[in-house]
Amino acid sequence: MVQEKPGQTLQATALVHEAYIRLVEGHDQNWDNRRHFFNAAAEAMRRILIENARRKKSLKHGGAHQKVKVEGENVSTTVSSDNLIALNEALEKIENEDRKVAELVKLRYFVGLTLEQAADTLKINRRTAYRYWAYARARLHQELADGQ
Repeated sequence: MVQEKPGQTLQATALVHEAYIRLVEGHDQNWDNRRHFFNAAAEAMRRILIENARRKKSLKHGGAHQKVKVEGENVSTTVSSDNLIALNEALEKIENEDRKVAELVKLRYFVGLTLEQAADTLKINRRTAYRYWAYARARLHQELADGQ
């Protein structure tokens, strides 16, 4: 949410609350360990953000229109929903190839953990985490560039 523009309808607190509700709703959850919890939280947050991006993009919610903010002669548009959906599709491709790399990306991007925290959560060596992260960034860049 830090990377999103101000004034989003989905604020960080609302995202955390919605993720918590999805994690505990109607279930007596027993998390096996810290990794299990963080992976579930990352997946819940990812799904909420993707659903929100798709909702914003839908025609019913003005998806055919671009939000334009006019300040003097500067005109800017917001396309973050498209980028988030493209990221999700790229992440799904990576997940099919290497689940652990995808877990690392989810923990970093959706939960906001540092690389060291994500490595500890995944119980992998920090050097391995750096290699996974370098690979993930390259693959995401490749996938996003191919999609445009």
